[in-house]
Amino acid sequence: MLIDEIKAKELLNLASLAKMRAYSPYSNFKVGSALLSTNGTIITGCNVENASYGLTICAERNAIFSAVNQGFTKGDFVAIAIAASSKNFSPCGACRQVIAEFGDDILVIFEFNGELQIKKAKELLPFSFEL
Repeated sequence: MLIDEIKAKELLNLASLAKMRAYSPYSNFKVGSALLSTNGTIITGCNVENASYGLTICAERNAIFSAVNQGFTKGDFVAIAIAASSKNFSPCGACRQVIAEFGDDILVIFEFNGELQIKKAKELLPFSFEL
């Protein structure tokens, strides 16, 4: 399934709404995500921080793990959009690896320097870890 710019912006808007629910009292860096499944379901997530930073969860992983809990699995995702409280960001390495685990053709949608970016997971993580 291809994503056009209109659908990409719709997903970014949903990610932006999810960003408003982020719990980020330590960094004040809010992130939201919107994950599109092959059946059209959209699952959102936000980052949730913890005083012990290692226990923090990113928005992208929050959405993917929620989707898995709802019965979705590898191959069930088309795209994930990410919105953050910064102009220059992209998914962190851990999130890139988790996204790639569920499909290296998943489209990753975000804005960088005010420009819409639509990249396949394998473009952001060309040598992902596999077992």
